[in-house]
Amino acid sequence: MGVLDGKTALVTGGGRGIGRGIVLELAKDGAAMVIADVDLANAEKTATEITNLGRKATVVEMNVTQDASVETALSTAIAEHGQIHILVNNAGVMGNHVRGDEINLRDWDMCYEVNLKGIWIVSRAVVSHFKESGGGKIVNIASVAGRQGGAHAYYSASKAGAISVTQSLATELGRFNINVNAVCPGLLWTDMWRQLEGMYSRDISEEVVNQRKVFDGIIKDRCPLMREQTPEDVGLLVSFLVSERSRNITGQSINVDGGMHMN
Repeated sequence: MGVLDGKTALVTGGGRGIGRGIVLELAKDGAAMVIADVDLANAEKTATEITNLGRKATVVEMNVTQDASVETALSTAIAEHGQIHILVNNAGVMGNHVRGDEINLRDWDMCYEVNLKGIWIVSRAVVSHFKESGGGKIVNIASVAGRQGGAHAYYSASKAGAISVTQSLATELGRFNINVNAVCPGLLWTDMWRQLEGMYSRDISEEVVNQRKVFDGIIKDRCPLMREQTPEDVGLLVSFLVSERSRNITGQSINVDGGMHMN
């Protein structure tokens, strides 16, 4: 018996990276999965992994910045599964890594639209279903970058906003038996970090990027546990937060970063 048996979870951006790790861990704990993504190819691959675990998986196309796309995807998911019990707002973008005075407004708007506004749009759509069924669980994937500003200003600001909106939603929705928490991942070797590796190294060639010199150096110098985090690490915490084991936890933002940021 899994702690999430009988539950259906919708994970945005669930096709790869952190999203895939979350999807796999929730499925291992018994949840049926709805993988909502704009990248249907990777979403289908992850769905196959879920069905191979003996769990039900549905792929829906969803652009979290568009109301109509979210409503259509949600209607499809509910028609297929009957009810959504868990929402994980994971979809996110990073934009280009540049100095504050070189910020491209397009990147700023993109981070705001996906990383912050997207949380609000999807949560608003799902909450009405949670209220009808007597409760639900929401987890927003923020970042340790939201704890402290840096050169990557628009990304950090959007993730700080994700932490703030988590607290606001938790305050508003608690009386409906809806828990809302955030997870703040640290350093993970995903496609997103591969982009940063090339930017930090000032060389985007595959050979240089795959050496992971910048990434591994940060882990060694700044991480007390001296090991990188994985999508599965994030998924394990998410699984706890969406289970009844955390029924009295809401409005919290928890780091998964090996101790890089302590608060």
